[in-house]
Amino acid sequence: MPKLTRIYTRTGDAGTTGLVGGQRVKKNSPRIETYGTVDELSSIVGLARTALADVIGRASSTEVETRAEKLDRWLAWTQDVLFNLGSDLATLPKDRWEGMPLITADDSTALERSIDECQRDLEPLANFILPGGAYPGAFLHQARTVCRRAERLLFDLAESEPVTPESLTYLNRLSDALFVWSRWINHILGRPEHLWNAKTTAPQ
Repeated sequence: MPKLTRIYTRTGDAGTTGLVGGQRVKKNSPRIETYGTVDELSSIVGLARTALADVIGRASSTEVETRAEKLDRWLAWTQDVLFNLGSDLATLPKDRWEGMPLITADDSTALERSIDECQRDLEPLANFILPGGAYPGAFLHQARTVCRRAERLLFDLAESEPVTPESLTYLNRLSDALFVWSRWINHILGRPEHLWNAKTTAPQ
């Protein structure tokens, strides 16, 4: 594992940053923008985990605690996988090494399994919902929107540089999982999101 012996290096003061292979690229390049957004996504997942820790510490029932702990395990795994994705994006294909952690089809399959399990505890949606609910659910809604942005940026990057198709599939599936996870935790906490009201009127 790499050791971070120094936080500031001054090498990026001119607007460039280094990839894993040592190449210098502009900080606003599509590759940097993409893995920077993946990092942003992981940060919001971390906020959701922090909110979940409060839920676990003050759980009103064993059922609430069990669900929050299970979701936290999924989110911890998600942060590890997102770090793998960021590492991959920070490395040009020619600089990859044997045994390098990469997104695989199994990661997307795992998300599908979780989605299906959570859906069994939820009523089918009959209308669009608006982000909100309890803090863990609200943060997961925010994470979902950033995940969608990361997915769009990855598709843009794929038009000019090699990108693994497994990574594209994973981000697509993760945004779905984040949506379902937000509903799943909000449901057990009794804090459902607001339904979209197309005929809304301003309050008096």
